[in-house]
Amino acid sequence: MSDNLNVEAQSPILVSTEWLADNLESSEFVLIDAGEFVAYRRAHIPGAIGLPHPYLKGRGSKLVMGSDQFEDLASSWGLSNDQPVVIYDDNASLHAARMWWVLRYFGHKNVKVVDGGLNAWLAENKPLTSKIPRPERSEFHSEIDTAQVCDINELKSLVGTGAQIWDTRSDEEWNGTESRGNARVGRIPGSIHFEWRHLLEGPPFRRFRPLSDIRTTLVEAGIDVDAPVVSYCQAGIRGAFGQFVLALLGNMESRNYDGSMDEWANEEDTPLEV
Repeated sequence: MSDNLNVEAQSPILVSTEWLADNLESSEFVLIDAGEFVAYRRAHIPGAIGLPHPYLKGRGSKLVMGSDQFEDLASSWGLSNDQPVVIYDDNASLHAARMWWVLRYFGHKNVKVVDGGLNAWLAENKPLTSKIPRPERSEFHSEIDTAQVCDINELKSLVGTGAQIWDTRSDEEWNGTESRGNARVGRIPGSIHFEWRHLLEGPPFRRFRPLSDIRTTLVEAGIDVDAPVVSYCQAGIRGAFGQFVLALLGNMESRNYDGSMDEWANEEDTPLEV
């Protein structure tokens, strides 16, 4: 967002790099770097905890990891159920939004994303470190919130009903010229296409556009941003970003199709159109 806008005033789930710098010494929240772990090991914001992989999928699965695995991981961060989480990444908030969704899926609601993430932090010459924190282990207990996710069977039942389905992928994936290795190409019938990256400002900051602009842009694309939406992509990462953007606009009724095209386009009985 442009510098003259108060990020924190626009949405309770988005904070600025200035806010993070002012609160970096706080022990009240867990700071998570949702970028690739190899980059995290080289340099990250002081105090941030790295992820083994930003998608947090189950081993050999197209879907988010199981409760036991996530509980163990979150506990190793020193995260308790009532402790706030602040997330950033180096990929235009795409992985941060995925982590936001994963936490919400496992029942943790006090989660914020840093607008602009590491890109903005670096451009503003704020401090970095390679020191990896060793937090004291805690106990995190998950409570899966099924309202955050749409599974393949429900989505099949929604096709053709007029339900809002948002395809956040690229133009090439939408029109079928890019398969991403799937057995079939195309899009879920009746879905609305708008690529996720167009909701961000350009480099170096990669901040979100002003929320009023985002609202107008999505409405013009044909999305009712105040009504339920199911978002999808290839693997539920850009889909989670779509759900996060709608949450920025105050829509907490939307869901991510976690399996997305990695699941849908590799089944034999799921409808596709090109």
